[in-house]
Amino acid sequence: MGGRKKVVFFFPAFSSTEATAPLGILAVSTPLLQAGYSVRLIDSTITPDFQKVVLRELEDALCLAISLVTGPMIRETVAIARAVKQWKPEFPIILGGWHPSLLPDQTLASPYVDIVVRGQGEDSLLEIVRRLEEGGPLENIPGVGYKPHGLPHFTPERELKPIAEMPPKAYHLADFDAYQKLCGRRWAMYISSLACPFNCAYCTNAGVYGRKWNALSAEQFVEETVDLTRRYGLEMLWVVDDNFLVDLDRARKIGEGLVRAGANFQWSIQATTNLTARLSPEDLRLLHRGGLHQVCQGVDSGSPKILQAMNKDFQDFDSIYESAARCLEAGIRPSFNLIFAYPGEGKKERLETIRFVMDVCRRFPGAEFWTNIFTPYPGSPIMQRAKEIGIEVPRSLEGWADFFPRYTVLPWLKGRDHERLQTMRDYMRIAFDRVPIAADTRRPAAKVMQKMISLPARWRLDHDVYAWPVELWVNRKLKRWNVVPKPSVDAKQLEAAPQASCP
Repeated sequence: MGGRKKVVFFFPAFSSTEATAPLGILAVSTPLLQAGYSVRLIDSTITPDFQKVVLRELEDALCLAISLVTGPMIRETVAIARAVKQWKPEFPIILGGWHPSLLPDQTLASPYVDIVVRGQGEDSLLEIVRRLEEGGPLENIPGVGYKPHGLPHFTPERELKPIAEMPPKAYHLADFDAYQKLCGRRWAMYISSLACPFNCAYCTNAGVYGRKWNALSAEQFVEETVDLTRRYGLEMLWVVDDNFLVDLDRARKIGEGLVRAGANFQWSIQATTNLTARLSPEDLRLLHRGGLHQVCQGVDSGSPKILQAMNKDFQDFDSIYESAARCLEAGIRPSFNLIFAYPGEGKKERLETIRFVMDVCRRFPGAEFWTNIFTPYPGSPIMQRAKEIGIEVPRSLEGWADFFPRYTVLPWLKGRDHERLQTMRDYMRIAFDRVPIAADTRRPAAKVMQKMISLPARWRLDHDVYAWPVELWVNRKLKRWNVVPKPSVDAKQLEAAPQASCP
C-alpha cells in the first residue's frame, strides 16, 4: 500500500436524525492530519447512498476505520464491513470506540474486522496507519488487537493520558451545514473532562476510563469553546463530560471566564444531583450568565431501594429537589434521567418513581424528565451478574445491535408488561409540555389540543391507568397535522430524547 496517504472514517447512525459531528473521530483525526495523512469522514446520517460513497472513497485509501457504541450502530457497521470485504477481502477494517474497547475479543472475532483499538485511539490509530502504509507488523503497538495468521492477538493496554495532554479535535472536518439542515440547529459536542468518581452499577465509564477524574483547565475550556463557537457559527455546545461538576471551583472559573470573554452561545452539561445541589444560587446565576442553560442529572429512580441497588448511596431526594429549585431560580433548565425496569424494580418501586416525577413537575414547573429502559451494557458492574439476573449475553458483535434503552426487552420485561411500560412512557411525554430546543412552530390550535390531552394524561399517571389510550391516538394525529421540530440534542447518543417537561 506504499504511497497511499488517505484514511476513511465511517460513522454509523444511531437510529436518530438528531445528530452532529462524531467527537471520537474528530479526536483521532488530528494526529493523522498532523502526520500528513488525508482524512475523509462519512457519516451515514447526513450522507445519501453512504455505502456507495464509502466504497468509492476506499479505492485510494489505506484503511477504513469505524467508531461505534453498543446498540443500533452495529447494524450499519456490519453492513458496511460486509460490503467492503466483498469488494476486497484483504482491505483493512479497524473498529474503535466504546463497544470495541469494552468487548475487544468478541469484536475482533467478527470475520469482517481486522483490527480493534481499545481505549484512547489518538496514538494507537496513527501508529496502525503508519504500519499499514509501510507494510510493517502491529505487534508492538500498545492497545490494539489484530489477527496474525488469522488468529486473534492483543498487545498490552495503552496507558491512559490525561485529557489535557490530548490534541485538539479536528472540528474543521465536520459539515455543520449538513447537520444543521438535518436537525434544525447548529451545535456541536465538546468534552472537558474524563471519568467519574462514582461507580453506578449500570454505567460503563469505569470500564474504559476508570474512576480517576481529570479535566482541562478553566482557561483552556473558555478559550477553546469561545473560538469553536465563533469559528463555526455554533449556537450551542453539548458538554459531554460524564460529571462536569466534580471540581466546583473550576466550574465557577469557567463561568467567570465566559462572561469576561463575552461568550454568546448556550451550553449544556451532565452532573450528579449531589454535586449540582452544592452550587449556590450565586454560582448558578454566574454560570447562566456564561451561557449555561441546562443541567442533565441522573436521578434514575424514585425508589430508595432501587437507588441502593444502583450503588447510588451518594444521592438523596433532598438534593434532587434542591437542585431543581436552584437551577430554575437561576434560569437554568434541570433535566433528570430515569431508568425503568432495573433489576429488582416491581410495581411498588415503579409507582414510587412516577409519584416522584409528578411531585417534581408540580412543585418545579420547567423541570424536565428523560426516560430509558434499563439496558445491561458490557463493562458495567451489573453485567457481572448477567447470568444471575437472567440476561443472555450476546455471543457475537451483531447480537448487541438490539441493546437500545428506548426499546430494550428484558427477561422480566416483555410482552404485555413491556407494552404497558412503553405506554406509560408515552403518557409521560404528553403529560407536561416539552420545552422545545428548536423554534416551536406548532399551530395555535395544536398547542391548545396538546394542552387539553395533557390533563387526562396526568390523571392516568397519578392513578396508574393506561387502558384505551385515546390521548396517544390524538397526539399521533396532531404530530401528522403539524410540522413539530424534533429535539435537536442527542448528545452522547446514548440517552433518549426528553420525555416530559413540566410547564
